[in-house]
Amino acid sequence: MRYLTAGESHGKQLTTIIEGIPARMPINQEDINDSLLRRQKGYGRGRRMQIEKDLVEIMSGVRHGYTLGSPISLVVKNDDFKHWTKIMGEDPVDEDANIRRVVTRARPGHADLNGALKYGHRDMRNVLERSSARETTVRVAAGAVAKILLRQLGIEVSGYVKEIAGIKAEEITGLSAKERLEISEASPVRTLDKNVEQQMMDAIDKAKADGDSIGGVCEVYVEGMPPGVGSYVHYDRKLDGIIGGSVLSINAFKGVEFGIGFEAARKNGSEVHDEIAWSEEEGYYRKSNRLGGFEGGMTTGMPIVVKGVMKPIPTLYKPLQSVDIETKEPFNASIERSDSCAVPAAAVVMEHVVAFELAKALTNQFTSDSFPQLKKAIEEFREAARVF
Repeated sequence: MRYLTAGESHGKQLTTIIEGIPARMPINQEDINDSLLRRQKGYGRGRRMQIEKDLVEIMSGVRHGYTLGSPISLVVKNDDFKHWTKIMGEDPVDEDANIRRVVTRARPGHADLNGALKYGHRDMRNVLERSSARETTVRVAAGAVAKILLRQLGIEVSGYVKEIAGIKAEEITGLSAKERLEISEASPVRTLDKNVEQQMMDAIDKAKADGDSIGGVCEVYVEGMPPGVGSYVHYDRKLDGIIGGSVLSINAFKGVEFGIGFEAARKNGSEVHDEIAWSEEEGYYRKSNRLGGFEGGMTTGMPIVVKGVMKPIPTLYKPLQSVDIETKEPFNASIERSDSCAVPAAAVVMEHVVAFELAKALTNQFTSDSFPQLKKAIEEFREAARVF
């Protein structure tokens, strides 16, 4: 499985093409749209979410509610493009015409300057339009297709907020992935801890009033993955490494950890590693899950627990200083509409990015030309692992 995305923030549409989804898998467009609408919610979101109502169109690869095994193409149209036709259109324009809104002022924390240096763009709009987090719209769409696959294999994935601006949600044990999703979706800040919900919202309000932004920590919890998915044989097949890279590829994410993560550096080995047990009903299991469902680059069969750190959004109403690439003069970075906190929305993005890598790992490891084959192969492997 793999996917590509295309499109600019204010372009005509965002597109993804997904390859490798097994044939004969039931799929529903509404399930993809549910994921897209979830991405647009969350306390602290800016005005862009009121302008765009992201809904997907399936353009290929699906017929009569089932996948064909051919590439699936998904499109999300930008309703706001009508206001950007002259600025973002593909037709050549007169270089002297004042309709291009040339951007020469690099914004700190964004891809503007680095992208301009890499590709030689004197107009940094050519960078910022593609590097925008709006691209995550179709990453969520691709992940939604993966979640459909996983769900039908008995695997549930949920994403939620663990921390905003240093305000930490208490660990709540004993909740299934489905319960975590239900509770977080009922929260404006997508937290499982009702006791800190208002504190998080107050922090977001304060950041907005101060012209500032705040970040936080998202967590993804996965139930139902069979053991032994991934590999210890080659570094680039270690599934936790692959997932870690995918999380860090999300806009504004700067850190990732599994289970107790960095806390392991401050504990003894006896407080870190998960003891192994066996029962006739479950097969092999761990008495704890401090390593977050991974050992040796492979799944253990325990729930996967992965956290991602999101920095504060760099577009501020309290602008930082930068340099104009044409004049080399200092200036205060431009103020644009933005979110004061996008952590609740980022939890949805992270959930879907992780889901795609899990689905990809399963289709790589098990026969997957058709979905019934894949389902049977995984069921047989689960039983073999249980009695091994």
